[in-house]
Amino acid sequence: MDSDKMVFRSDFSGREFPVSDKIAARTIRHSILHLMQKDNPSFSASQFLAISELNHYREKYIAHYLSKQIGELSDVEKAVVDSIADKTTLSGKPEGKNPQTSTLGQRVADQVASFGGSWTFIIMFSVFIFVWIFLNVLWLANQGFDPYPFILLNLILSCIASMQAPIIMMSQNRQEEKDRERAQNDYMVNLKSELEIRMLHEKIDHLVMHQQQELLEIQKVQIDLMNDILRKVR
Repeated sequence: MDSDKMVFRSDFSGREFPVSDKIAARTIRHSILHLMQKDNPSFSASQFLAISELNHYREKYIAHYLSKQIGELSDVEKAVVDSIADKTTLSGKPEGKNPQTSTLGQRVADQVASFGGSWTFIIMFSVFIFVWIFLNVLWLANQGFDPYPFILLNLILSCIASMQAPIIMMSQNRQEEKDRERAQNDYMVNLKSELEIRMLHEKIDHLVMHQQQELLEIQKVQIDLMNDILRKVR
């Protein structure tokens, strides 16, 4: 019979799984086995279960570890645990918002802040002030529309400054929100990396223990064969 079609009954849940998914409980880390025995006290290290059941309790152990270390899980930690369970990536998710969804006012604020903080704005405004002073003092002999001390120019500058400041603050607030999203994204990625490394260690330990058991079995078979050969020779 094809090994893919052969099934076994899990001692933990009583459900049937492919034989290729069969795992010996003695190869499971004690912390995870102890967690499984809380849900099924009759389950022992001498029994067997499926790899999918083991992975479920690995994820449960990670969630338990997080809640013990940092208290109640926040939405961020829950998203990380769910990402591990679903085998999805986290990079770029917090910043995955479409820039087209921003309002007209937000886009205008960003453009004003970008232009107001550039050398183009400084040079253009310096030229405007120089031309204004030149026209009123030299060209119109201080008898023009805004003679010295340039009250109208001061009023225009004050109005521009009073309007520009809150618009720039709006843009800075949006930038701070993006920075918080980036920081949250970095935290989620780092947390997932740490947990994935923990799970990787678990799997490596399991593979090493499983291979050791198989090698022991092979050695026992080889010893039996050698004993049979020795008996025949004698």
